Order: sequence, then structure tokens, then C-alpha cells
Amino acid sequence: MMFIMPDKKHEELAKEVLKKYDKESDVIEHKGFMAKVVAVLAIAFSLFQIYTAVFGVLDAQLQRAVHLGFGLTLVYLLFPMRKAWSREKAHVVDVVLAILGAGAPAYIIFAYRSLVMRAGTVNSLDLVVGLIGIVLVIEATRRVVGMPMVCVVLFFLAYAFAGPYLPGVLAHRGLNLDQLVSHLFFTTEGVFGIPLGVSSTFIFLFILFGAYLESTGLGKFFIDLANAVAGWARGGPAKVAVLSSGLMGTVSGSSVANVAGTGAFTIPMMKKLGYERDFAGAVEAAASTGGQLMPPVMGAAAFLMAEFVGVPYFDVVKAATIPALLYFLGIWLGVHFEARRSNLKGVPRSELPKPWEILKERGHLAIPLIVIIYLLVSGFTPMRAALWAIVLAIAASSLRKSTRMKPVEIVRGLENGARNVLGVLVACASAGIIIGVVTKTGVGLKLASALLDLSGGMLLPTMFFTMITSIILGMGVPTTANYVITSTIAAPALVQMGVPVLAAHMFVFYFGIIADVTPPVALAAFAGSAISGGKPLKTGINASKLAIAAFIIPYIFVLSPVVLMIDATPISLITVLVTSVIGMVGLSASMIGCLVKPLNGLERVMLFVGGLLMIQPGLVTDLVGFLLLASVLFFQQRRSKAEASSLG
Repeated sequence: MMFIMPDKKHEELAKEVLKKYDKESDVIEHKGFMAKVVAVLAIAFSLFQIYTAVFGVLDAQLQRAVHLGFGLTLVYLLFPMRKAWSREKAHVVDVVLAILGAGAPAYIIFAYRSLVMRAGTVNSLDLVVGLIGIVLVIEATRRVVGMPMVCVVLFFLAYAFAGPYLPGVLAHRGLNLDQLVSHLFFTTEGVFGIPLGVSSTFIFLFILFGAYLESTGLGKFFIDLANAVAGWARGGPAKVAVLSSGLMGTVSGSSVANVAGTGAFTIPMMKKLGYERDFAGAVEAAASTGGQLMPPVMGAAAFLMAEFVGVPYFDVVKAATIPALLYFLGIWLGVHFEARRSNLKGVPRSELPKPWEILKERGHLAIPLIVIIYLLVSGFTPMRAALWAIVLAIAASSLRKSTRMKPVEIVRGLENGARNVLGVLVACASAGIIIGVVTKTGVGLKLASALLDLSGGMLLPTMFFTMITSIILGMGVPTTANYVITSTIAAPALVQMGVPVLAAHMFVFYFGIIADVTPPVALAAFAGSAISGGKPLKTGINASKLAIAAFIIPYIFVLSPVVLMIDATPISLITVLVTSVIGMVGLSASMIGCLVKPLNGLERVMLFVGGLLMIQPGLVTDLVGFLLLASVLFFQQRRSKAEASSLG
């Protein structure tokens, strides 16, 4: 039995790719005293979050202020202001900003009673502190999340001041500096709004849980298990990429990080098997991006969606399940048809690990993941479920000596959890600024009205323009911030059209995420191409083809919410699943250009149309779609037999 792991060359390449395309990975590697300071702060941050989860959270603004204070301090100590600055020690400017980052939220804590008594009115000191706090949040966003998010925030801030000078529907009375600072920094409607509230409770604990799972070696377990299960099949390594990335997506919060993590293993194996570079990078990019759509975490967006929509967290997870499975099925089928078209085989079974041996050795590492899903289904709050899962992750690792975590590793898990949450934390704080401006000016409804006017009040055009808006807004923006922006700006238009709120939010979420594989700004595809050595644009195009389900399914669940298990009966659910799976076969084959054998132009069109009709619920559409798919299959098999006879 041979465990195939990436060589050092590809591991180093993956690290470089991660630093280039994932800003959260380009950090200062402190040594000596400062390393201890950062470690102590990070551990204290995690312990505070665990303490409040066990004994009860503080008042909303206090909880969020402590959360933001720790976060800003760590951001400025870990992320340098300039690319040219050292990655071995913090610049004095960054140290000063770290102190201010702790100080601005601390002011709210110490002046909390006074601020409550003044009920939103700000004095001169409040104004200065609030301005510093807002600027620090924006600068932290630039460092950790990137300029696209900053540009959106600055646009909304400019809009807040420019209201009286704008024409038509976009005009509003405008805000002065006092009003804006008071609303954004001293209420729970801005920086300390719902996104940061969710980050300071549910999200932190789930990310801490993910850090412990990573420490136990769960990622390697997923890759080895996927390799053992699917590595021998036609196009095996590519199917391993799909399966392992889907599994990793249950705990991962970043498409790019997923590409670098699993891609260091899967991409070289795909190339070795015979896949083209551009296709190999595309498979990993599409699969890793799908990880953000996979319940139960969905890149931490699931928690925010539950709060924004006003439904139980489990309802979001339940709604996301079928679309996510269809998405990964589409990629799996695309890989299979490409392997068939290129006559690519799998890895010999003798070179692969055996599934039962992997499960015997490290199957216990998956127990916490299974338990947390069970707890969520059973009605536990996400916070309580995450707490139990963290304890269980540590306990499960000790079942075997080979996976047992040492005390120092348990402590290091606390540090890693705090580090890993920084991107989400800053994105949530920055997103709060956007939401604050939207609520204060009413621009959300105005943008929704503009989209409706542009579409003439018709649903399909509205969906199309909302899709384009969501893809643009999602370019270069991480999952959590992506969802907050698209749900605030784009979703209201669909809601006004009578679309169920959950379906509308899931619609914009999908298209915001799929921006990671949609050229021209396809970060996951670019990361995949950097590892594979392929062309970024071509890799992005191939990834978009593989991810075709993500471009179609959102339209389907808006038109027929039964796909999201909204008002679904067992019969309707089974019918939708069966027809959708058949439809995905047609769509994937059409995208790749192969079913039983290579397709001609007419057959590709027939499969594409038939696949769409099968995915669209309805008896007539299902019958017509099935006839189209069956016709192509019949002609393909007939042609294949004829060619075999002539060769015989």
C-alpha cells in the first residue's frame, strides 16, 4: 500500500500560491518576545470566546467591542502595512496602530454607561475615537481582505455624504460627520452590527473547531480516504480532488486556501495521469469553491444567513444541501466525461491505500464532524454544538497514540483559531459599515427599485441582473464579506418580486461565491493555475464549465423553492432529486463534449437543453428533457456499436 503525498516542491509552491492569492496567509512570522506577545493575545482571545460561550455572552455591544479589540490588535501585529516591509518583525507604525486598535473598542467598554445615558449623541472625544475606530477597521480590511472590499465600503461612505447632490431615486438628505460616526461606531447598527455579532459568537467557535480538526490531521485523512475510494476509478485523481475538497469544505472558510491545501496533492496527480494543466487546475478550483457552498459551515455564511433571513440555522443548512450535492455531482460528472473523452485511467489499486485501513487508523478523527452535524439536527444551538465539538475533537484525537494531541498542540490550537478568524472578523466589521449606511439612507430599497426598473418588473430579467451584480460584487472578496455585500445590495430586488427570502439570499450567495472561478477575477482558478503551471484565463474558463451547476441551480430554486426543501413533500423531493441528477448528466456531458463518445454540435445543444429542462421541475419539462437526453444516448450508442463493428 502506498500513500501518495505531495513532494516538497509542490508543497512549497502551494505555500507561495497561498501567500500570493490569499491575503490572510501573508503574515509576519514573529520571533522572540513579540512571538510570545502575539501568542498570548491570540490565546487570550480564544479563551474569552470560550468563556462567554460557556457562561453567557456579554451585552451585545460589549461582547462585540472586546471581539473587535482583540481582532484589530492581532491584525496590526500580524499584517504589515506595506508589501515591502519585513515579514520577520512588526514595524513601529503597526505597533502603534495595534495599540489604537485595542484602544478604540476599549473606549466603548469603559465609557459604556455614559454612552448609554447619552443615547446616541456624541461629544468631541466620542467623535475622535469613533473616527479612529472606523478608519482602523477600513485599514485592517485593506490588509486582510483586500482592496475590492475597501472600495465598496468607501463607495457607501461617500454615498452617505453625497445624498443631497445625487439625482432621482438615489437622492437622500445626507448625513453629517457626527451622525455618521454615531450611527456606525456607537450603535449596534454599524461596525458592531449583526455581522460582527455573529462573528463574536457562532463563527469564532466554528473556526476554532476547524483549527482543532486541522491539528488532528483530518485534512490528510480526507485526502487519503478520497484517494482510496475514488483514486482507482476512471480519472481517479480528479475525482479525488472533487471528493476531498467537498469534505474539506465542511470546515474550510476559503476557496483559495482549499485549492492550496488539497491542490498540492491532487493537481500533480492529475497531470501525471494525463490531464491537461488548465483542466487539472480548473478541477481543483471548481471543487474548492464548492466547499464554500457545502453545509454545515458554508464559509461561515450559513450563520449570517440565518440571522439575516430570520430562520433557524438548521433551515439554512437543510436548504443548502441539495444544491451543494448537485454542484459537486456536476463537477464529478464533468471530470468523468473528460476522462472518458481523453481515455484516462485511474491509479492502480496496488498503489492506493485501502479504505478500511484508513478508517481503522484515523476514522475516529471524523467523529467530531459527525457529532456536530447530529447536534445541529437535534436542535442544539450552533454555539453549544461547536463547544461540544471542540471538546470532542481533542478527546477523539487521543483515542490513538499516532493522532493524540500534546498539551502544547492544544494550546497552539487556541492560537491558530484566533489567527484564522481574523479575516472573517474584519470582513464582518467592515460589512457592518455598509449595512449601517444602507439602513441610515434607505439605499437598499432604492437599488432594488433600480434593478426592477432595469428589468421592467419581470422576474427572469431581474434574476439575470441580480446575478451579474452578485458576480461583480463577489470578485476578489472572501466568502463572509461576499455574502453580506450581495445580500444587502442585490437580494432585496428578488424579495420585492415575491421570491422567498431564503431563496433570494441563497441566489445571491451562490453567484457571489462563483465569482471565484468566473474570469476575469477568478482567484481560486488563478491559484489552481499557479500550482498546475497552466494559463490563468483558460483555467478559469474550464472551471466555469465544470461549475455550470452553480450558474443554473440558483434560477431553479428561485422558480421552484422545493429544491431548497421549502414546502417540500417526500414525493416532490424524490422527483426533484432524480430529475435533477439526470439533468446534471446532460449538462456536464454538454459542457465537456463527451457522453459515451465525443459529441457533435447538435448533440451538445440537445444535451444542454435537455439537461436544463430536466432540472426545471415540471412534468412537461421533465418529459421533453428526458426525450432529448435519451435520443442523444441512443444515437451515441448506435454510432459506438457501428464503429466497433467496422473495427472488428
